[in-house]
Order: sequence, then C-alpha cells, then structure tokens
Amino acid sequence: MNGIMLDSLEKLNELTSKSFSSPVVLFKHSTRCSISSLALNRLRSGLTKTDLHILDIITYRDLSDEITRRFHVIHQSPQLIIVHNGKTIYDESHLGISPKIIEMQLDNLA
Repeated sequence: MNGIMLDSLEKLNELTSKSFSSPVVLFKHSTRCSISSLALNRLRSGLTKTDLHILDIITYRDLSDEITRRFHVIHQSPQLIIVHNGKTIYDESHLGISPKIIEMQLDNLA
C-alpha cells in the first residue's frame, strides 16, 4: 500500500464525510523526521484492511492545523488518527504507531 495523499481542505472534508460510512485512517507525516519515515514504511507494509491517507505536514501545515482543531488532537508528528462518525476514535504517535494495533481498532468497529 502506498497511501493516498491528503493535500486539500476539500479532500479532508470528503474524508470527514466518508468517516460516517467507514473509518478513515490519517497519517500526519514529517518528511524531515526519520521516525516519521520509519512509521510510514511500517504502515505501508503492514496495513491491509484500509486506505492510508497521508498528510505532509511540512507542505500542508494549515491542513495539519485544521486536523488538530477538527478532530481534537494534540499535534504530533508522526501521528496516526482513526476517524469514525466525524470523531477521533484512536490517536497514536511516534513508535507507538503499529499496523497490527490499527487493524485491531478497525476490527472492533466491524
């Protein structure tokens, strides 16, 4: 899985709406951080049950700030957020980001 780039407010609004029919997985990625690159590689190789939406927080800082406000999370990077019914149901950062745990969270919603 390569991931789908999140690069506009319009796409974020679409994902928020989509979260009412199925959970959405967002990954806030810093291209300047080796831990973020490690987490992204783990997600790309380990997630099989969902699409991964990736936000480059360096390029799209305003969009990152909107995610923080909209989903009531403290900004971190790297950061993984699962959104369901328009709300954050899971939030993890740094080396705590685990494809296995993410998929268990998604299974709990099924």
